[in-house]
Amino acid sequence: MKLRPKQTDKDATEKRPRVGDILDLVISNLNENGYGISHSGELPVLVSGALPGESVRVKVTFSGRREAFATVIKVLRHSPARLQTPPCARSTFCDSCRFVSMKYPAQLDWKKGMVENAIRGYASLKGATLHPILPSPMQLHYRGSARFIVSGKFTDPLIGIKNHNNRDVVELGDCPLYHPLINRIVQVVKEGIRKGKVPVYSPRSDSGILRNLSVRVSEAENRAMVTFVTAERSFNEIHHLSKYLQAAVPEVEVMAQIVNNPSGKFIIGEKDYFVTRKRSLSDMIGDTRIIITPRSFFPVNHGGTLLSYEKAREWAGNSGQEIVLDLFFGNGCMSLFLSRCAKVVMGIEATAASVEEAEKNARLNGIRNCRFEAGDVSELLIELRKKRVSPGLIVINMPAKGCEREVLQRVAALSPARIIHISGALQQLALDLDILSRFGYRILEVQPMDMFPQTPRVDTLTLMVKEKGTSPDLIYS
Repeated sequence: MKLRPKQTDKDATEKRPRVGDILDLVISNLNENGYGISHSGELPVLVSGALPGESVRVKVTFSGRREAFATVIKVLRHSPARLQTPPCARSTFCDSCRFVSMKYPAQLDWKKGMVENAIRGYASLKGATLHPILPSPMQLHYRGSARFIVSGKFTDPLIGIKNHNNRDVVELGDCPLYHPLINRIVQVVKEGIRKGKVPVYSPRSDSGILRNLSVRVSEAENRAMVTFVTAERSFNEIHHLSKYLQAAVPEVEVMAQIVNNPSGKFIIGEKDYFVTRKRSLSDMIGDTRIIITPRSFFPVNHGGTLLSYEKAREWAGNSGQEIVLDLFFGNGCMSLFLSRCAKVVMGIEATAASVEEAEKNARLNGIRNCRFEAGDVSELLIELRKKRVSPGLIVINMPAKGCEREVLQRVAALSPARIIHISGALQQLALDLDILSRFGYRILEVQPMDMFPQTPRVDTLTLMVKEKGTSPDLIYS
């Protein structure tokens, strides 16, 4: 019997697609991140912008041992869910908005299916009522906040975001997801960099000044705040760039500089240096006014945020007699919303800066029944239990990284009648809900929210109620 030669690592490498290869593929499905799934041999190929059932010609942008990434060059067979004319000319190579070529009802169907799959994977969650997804009031130009990378040279600056699959910077400036004022600002900043010969920071040579650009828009006032993130103080260059921007776009009322050394994260620095006398903007979410500073939490989608706050207030009821505990409150806006239907709202966050900002927002709105405290959430929950605080409702505004199991244990130990869980991470959502169900809470309603149209992200609000007679075994340390 003739034996077949054993495949070597070299053979496998030769069969693996290489960066730049052109392939014709059939898309079988979408993964949880919105990439079209296909294969080249046995290697999964994830295609940005492709839809299930389509035949596509693609260009490989990354090829690794476990998977490859590619972008669409041409759609050979179209899905019925594909738009004939996508609203973005960059849709074939920018993978940040992977659904921008998909009809909006199809996006909503896919997102609801993802939520359903996540919660149905746990036996403890099967009795929950899953509501139809709430669409965003605006599908385009809904982003009132943006953070950009500045790269290239001052003669030809590039302002954009990193492509997820190959880490290249994709230039933006007329993105259909951003508020029009943000797009105007990006174009003018590029002109200002060229005219002022502002040195752009290069991580390769560790030289230059300007690293990042942050823009926030007050939709209520149609005013903007711009923050330049730099590698060093560099007063002259940023001062002249700011003056140029403000002359061209008078809607820019606040400008600041944050110095961040190259080893730091995106927008962390010890001090804000303001170029303008005005240091903050104010905006409205529903009937609540909020302060916007360079470091404050700021919702990306105003309309979607209002819908989520109104849903939380609906679930909270209108008794006005109970204590509400708001965990990870950000700028305190949710707390202020709920104050109208509570005896008192107690907010807990990690930083003192968040408390200071939330207190300012409370004073601005004439709200006196909110109390805010900074510290370790888990430890503060223990203190509340020792003081025999009995909240009727606890709202968990889940951080992006999720929270520890002990936080959920200590939430349950306070024995609120209801818990509202707010999350933007489906797998973490299902895990959290399963943990809370083991501590005596029944998942009553799940409300998916489309806070980020044209992207695969889906947010959820979940209402849980305490089962009668339950006494969970909670662990403290």
